[in-house]
Amino acid sequence: MLLYQSGYDVGRYISLEKIIEDSKETYYEALKASSAGWHEGAHDLVPWLEYSHGVLIAAYTEFEQSVGRLGSGRGAKRDMVIECIHHMLNTFRYADVERACPGVSRPTIVRVLGALRDKGEIRCTKGGRDATWERTNQ
Repeated sequence: MLLYQSGYDVGRYISLEKIIEDSKETYYEALKASSAGWHEGAHDLVPWLEYSHGVLIAAYTEFEQSVGRLGSGRGAKRDMVIECIHHMLNTFRYADVERACPGVSRPTIVRVLGALRDKGEIRCTKGGRDATWERTNQ
């Protein structure tokens, strides 16, 4: 709420809560590191500030990618998914692609993942609802 009131509108379009949930281990590490020595007045806020700035940077990056790839015409959504995957970390989840490509249907994402898998550009390392994919170095 404070970010929104201060003019950081990215939370209207990108879920900051989802970014924090996806990085909850880092969140707890930053919280622990920042609160160490709290009672003695020797705590350090830098780990928490670095983490919170990282969340904002991730949100703005995701927003920029989403807006920058909006297009029209035949194949635009497919191209958006392909471009998104090429800019992901080597290991990514289906949910990461879905979140980074708003407005793209599940069947389109599944088709693109299948096509890239068939071309040998990616491989599925964990199937199921929380499928994990890995880019190959081709």
